[in-house]
Amino acid sequence: MTTFLPTTKKEVEQRGWHELDVILFSGDAYIDHPAFGAAVIGRTLEAQGLKVAIVPQPNWRDDLRDFKKLGQPRLFFGISAGAMDSMINKYTANKRLRSDDAYTPDARIDMRPDYPTIVYSNILKTLFPDVPVIVGGIEASLRRLSHYDYWQDKLLPSILVPSKADLLVYGAGEKAIVKIAEELQSGKAIGELTDIPQTAFVSPLNPPERAVLFSYEECLKDRKKQAQNFKSIEEESNSLHAVRLTQLTGNQAIVVNPPYPPMTTAEIDACYDLPYTRLPHPKYRDKRIPAYEMIRHSVTIHRGCFGGCAFCTISAHQGKFIASRSQESILKEVKAVTQMPDFKGYLSDLGGPSANMYGMHGRDPNICEKCKKPSCIFPKICNNLNADHRPLLELYQAVDKLPEVKKSFIGSGVRYDLLVNQYDDGELNKAARDYTRELIVRHVSGRLKVAPEHTATEVLNCIRKPPFEQFYQFKKIFDRINKEENLNQQLIPYFMSSHPASTERAMAELSEITQKLNFHLEQVQDFTPTPMTLSTEIFYTGLHPYTLKPVFTARSKEEKLRQRQYFFR
Repeated sequence: MTTFLPTTKKEVEQRGWHELDVILFSGDAYIDHPAFGAAVIGRTLEAQGLKVAIVPQPNWRDDLRDFKKLGQPRLFFGISAGAMDSMINKYTANKRLRSDDAYTPDARIDMRPDYPTIVYSNILKTLFPDVPVIVGGIEASLRRLSHYDYWQDKLLPSILVPSKADLLVYGAGEKAIVKIAEELQSGKAIGELTDIPQTAFVSPLNPPERAVLFSYEECLKDRKKQAQNFKSIEEESNSLHAVRLTQLTGNQAIVVNPPYPPMTTAEIDACYDLPYTRLPHPKYRDKRIPAYEMIRHSVTIHRGCFGGCAFCTISAHQGKFIASRSQESILKEVKAVTQMPDFKGYLSDLGGPSANMYGMHGRDPNICEKCKKPSCIFPKICNNLNADHRPLLELYQAVDKLPEVKKSFIGSGVRYDLLVNQYDDGELNKAARDYTRELIVRHVSGRLKVAPEHTATEVLNCIRKPPFEQFYQFKKIFDRINKEENLNQQLIPYFMSSHPASTERAMAELSEITQKLNFHLEQVQDFTPTPMTLSTEIFYTGLHPYTLKPVFTARSKEEKLRQRQYFFR
């Protein structure tokens, strides 16, 4: 019988354990499901034969008993702020406190501090100064080097500095965390772990490196240098042969090792095939956790996204190369979902960062080996991209053949530019048409989400999105298929205000166009700068990192509000 990772001393004792190897601290509730990073890391380490416990949402305001209750681990403490950046999770684009927290029981908003990575790490370093602390998850990942923090309106150094952590794991951390555990088990000290891929650490001296960024202090004085740094960081995040990056900060150097190669199908299958219960820990019985309710009947089919959208963190976190699960592994998880007591026959999502990139890759690997471009589909779809929708079609059809599945919906966003593009290969065009029809007829739960983001060409170019004309093309196809099949479905477009390059004139144009299309805009958002994205670097520096030319940006609350109001005219 699959059991949860222990969360209390009693649960540890019930397993007959007298010492733990690793203790994980998470800013989220403990949901033992592969959509939640702390569970993935915990199960991955458990599969290596290690004794692992997890402390979810520890109380940082009392006598710190949650940090002490499991004692000192043999190898290390691990920290993740949660599945979302804590500041995005807690505050709106207007810097107001949100009314709920989707990753907390009953959506309570008082269960995590601002920047849990820093808060938790400092507490553990004070209580257990000799135990290594390793930080990971999206909050640490996107703050691994100097970064603009919207909520403090400051350029901050690597999170390694204020957190005092010994090591940072960025991106999907399974391979790095296993290697760290192996090295520590072999008797190495944490300070000796300087060459593990996908990790960052503080070095007291600046070692001779192949790529050195402008120092934090230089970036504080000159925003242009921060913009130039970003270009280097983004290119290395999207390179199969990245170089080590270093950045001086004070009298120390932040060293970021290159990432691991993209996961193979066997490696990503192994991660999803671990013995998750797929449930919230029993301690939350009778409590509602909104994030879990959203994904409980969904299945992730791949990682990575080659869209390269300027405001998106996936490039810096997961990279652009797609790591796809095997159909066998996906079907195994779907069958597990169908056995859940509350499953009524409907899968809420078969998706990933973008719904329709499953199985896609470069035709000629040698071309990909030399490429550092952040997007494979902007400004146009790369001729080397094998954008074949047939594997995805076959997967949908295999899932729908399962007797327990009445219908499988696609809840993740679809890249319509991959569907309306005219490929040189006629088979790819046919596959895109077949996929589009299959998607619209069989996998839409009344509403299909797509994200044109804007209508103005200059804004779309800045966002790295296709011309709005392609949205028109897709809408015509959507409407035609709905009419042919006698369906009454809606196309739900996502739009964004106050993104760099967006002026009030551009927003007025967006408002006029969407009104003519009879869209009642629901899925709209005001641009929120998040660390380590192109959009944020433009917002902070006023320059486009790839051209170093000025870009207009609405920065004040008043400017942002005026742009947002165009959505509701």
